[in-house]
Amino acid sequence: MQGINHDRVSAWLADHIDGAQPPFEFSLITGGRSNLTFAVVDGNGRKLVLRRPPTGHVLATAHDMAREHRIISAVGKSGVPVPTTLGLCTDESVNDAPFYVMDYVDGQVLDSPEKADLLAVELREPASHHLIDVLADLHAVDIDEIGLGDLARREGYIERQLKRWSTQWANSKTRELPVVDEVATRLAADVPEQQGVSIAHGDYRFGNCLVDTAAGRVAAVLDWELCTLGDPLADVGYLGVYWVKGDGEGRHNDPSSAPGFPAYEDLVARYAERTGRDVSRIDYYVAFSHWRLAVISEGVYARYLHGAMGDQADETALELFKVATEDLATKARDALDRLDA
Repeated sequence: MQGINHDRVSAWLADHIDGAQPPFEFSLITGGRSNLTFAVVDGNGRKLVLRRPPTGHVLATAHDMAREHRIISAVGKSGVPVPTTLGLCTDESVNDAPFYVMDYVDGQVLDSPEKADLLAVELREPASHHLIDVLADLHAVDIDEIGLGDLARREGYIERQLKRWSTQWANSKTRELPVVDEVATRLAADVPEQQGVSIAHGDYRFGNCLVDTAAGRVAAVLDWELCTLGDPLADVGYLGVYWVKGDGEGRHNDPSSAPGFPAYEDLVARYAERTGRDVSRIDYYVAFSHWRLAVISEGVYARYLHGAMGDQADETALELFKVATEDLATKARDALDRLDA
């Protein structure tokens, strides 16, 4: 299987994961276009999860498994629901790249309008409220107490992110898109004052959570590869990229266009009530998040072109990410226009 050296990884699991028994079966979990996530079943039927970087061409500083493992392990000390980490392998002779292993958490990833059908209509509002409550709880975590105080600089988050993603755009872009540079210039010219420092997940949405659909609650928050320290409102704005805006038209990888989900504005208000933060300029963060996701989309598109996504690559996927970059950058400009109106 691409991404897994069956014999060497099996031997490592047997030696390093307490209670894990061979033989092991591996399968790629559907979804996710960046780090690869595999389900692992051991000889006793125990389920585990293994995460590793994508194969092929990637940016040198991306996909740090040790860092992601550290973050999830630390957040696990708080009340924020995450899988329990079980082991980290940094010896690249085992699987050609570092990887880490977590416990398997039951739940559904609600990453499309169709997946909303897995959640009863009457549970969609409670699940959405829990999604924003978990985010508020994450932003309330004492970073020093859980050992993440030195994860990144605490101030200047937006400025750092603008520099990082502008550099990534320069390294990943496959064509010229002036709107990306225009939005970056406008964002840099009007950065809001950062309201404290928190753990910033960086990719927070239903599509990166496991939901207990019987209870209407988030069972675990996943995909911490973009996590850092910074402005908590960036996560709230990012959620606004995905959440339907009341016109019934949502993103293909989010359930919120289905009936029963509350409006994005209601979630922002709930977050403000729980945290006491000023959300009056949330459209800035929505714009920033659209722009950043445009850069990420272009990076995935570039990896497709280089063959890094293996047999997942096809013409439909190529076109999807190419068009998504353009659409996201345009929506970033629209959000800035709303803010300036």
